[in-house]
Amino acid sequence: MPILACDLAPLVPFIPDADSPWDQSAALHLFRRLGYGLNPSEVPGVLSQDPVNLTLTALRAAAALPNLPRPSWWDYTIGDYNNQQELVDQIFEWNSIWVDDMRDNPLRAKMGLFWSNHFVTQREVYTCPSWMWEYHDILQTYAFGDFREFVRAIGKTPAMLVYLNGVQNTRFEPNENYARELFELFTLGENNNYTQSDIVAAARALTGWNGFTEACAPITFLQATFDPGMKTIFGQTEAFDYDGLVDLIFTERAVECSTHICRKLYAHFVSPEVDETIVTQLASTFRQNNWNLLAVYEQLFSSAHFFSPALRGVRVKDPLEFALELEHTLGTTSLRTEQGTIAVWFQAANLGQGIFEPPDVAGWPGDRLWLNTNLLAVRRETSQQVIFLTYQENRLLFSAWAKTLNIGNESDVEEVTRAIVDYVFPDGLDRLEDYDRAIDVFKSEVPSFYFEQGLWSLDFEYAPDQVAILLDYLTRRPEFQLC
Repeated sequence: MPILACDLAPLVPFIPDADSPWDQSAALHLFRRLGYGLNPSEVPGVLSQDPVNLTLTALRAAAALPNLPRPSWWDYTIGDYNNQQELVDQIFEWNSIWVDDMRDNPLRAKMGLFWSNHFVTQREVYTCPSWMWEYHDILQTYAFGDFREFVRAIGKTPAMLVYLNGVQNTRFEPNENYARELFELFTLGENNNYTQSDIVAAARALTGWNGFTEACAPITFLQATFDPGMKTIFGQTEAFDYDGLVDLIFTERAVECSTHICRKLYAHFVSPEVDETIVTQLASTFRQNNWNLLAVYEQLFSSAHFFSPALRGVRVKDPLEFALELEHTLGTTSLRTEQGTIAVWFQAANLGQGIFEPPDVAGWPGDRLWLNTNLLAVRRETSQQVIFLTYQENRLLFSAWAKTLNIGNESDVEEVTRAIVDYVFPDGLDRLEDYDRAIDVFKSEVPSFYFEQGLWSLDFEYAPDQVAILLDYLTRRPEFQLC
């Protein structure tokens, strides 16, 4: 069902009211979009705060975090390896470190993941752990900062220079690959006020980054391979170099660039059905704040528009959201082991979201394309694994978890079931018969007389098993795929 404009609030600071209250649903919406959900025990503390102040504080805290500590092998070149397995082990190590950061600093990590799907590289192409680390370090450095400097820095990373052939781009044999993607994907958007001749000239401006000694070593600028000649780009003629080209994009195509980036942010974090009026306003904020990304995030994520109830449950969870949200919601530590962490990112890769491995330069297409018959089966295995490992670790966690929900009467099986359903799904269930089916599942393993004679409550011996069975059922429903 399409979202109607009349269902959506404007881009003004969120002030809760009867139509859009600051309640559990709103809090879960915020933390599902900007992180990996909430454990029910966290909800009261969240709701005790003003939503705008809470959001701004969270964004600024994430922006202020130091980058992850660099690994011991951050500057290894190929000559530092004795065998291929050492290289593989380092790739595994850093993938695991990033998954743990998603758990510990979800907002910072989620923004880094978003930008890894914007400034796309593929680790299998450039292979080097040191280049992978440097690329990720740049994502963390600029994910909340100056987008113009982000563009300037990312294209000089060895990961990008190798992936999009910048290292092969010389005055003697220009390569247009990076120039084309710089315009089409990274700044302006496809066919958005640039020409083929602009791409050709931009490729010449980008020459010179060919200082390549050995695999995994830094790639430096060589004056001898740079084209110093005059280039005409966007109707301006100068002896543009790399930095001059970046500056030109942000002066001559500011509206196109700001609109493209804000549209992509909106489609990912708010709704795939983009509100162009909101995008235009965000783009103006972006330009007025000298390309500061945090200013855009603050305006969008603290807005009444973002908190509009109609925008909840309108996008499909990506694989990492699917796994990590369930893990965090339950408060399980069963996967916080070396093998468990590897299992998370390995399963995400099976679901199509390999960290550092988008499918192509356009990135993961996302939303409904995360789902097909095969991927739904793998998602089913993923949720089963989280629930099963949690049950093995601490069976009683399930009833204790249910007790932290906002339940008035823990002896009312229908009220308990509804509370669980409404917590797990972003917009509950549409039909009464669907709630009735969930209640039947919850009651199915317990003789009916326990309920009829008022002998049942969440303290019942088999209540943990009932909660686990219900969660297993709910995670298979279509509503659980949404956030």
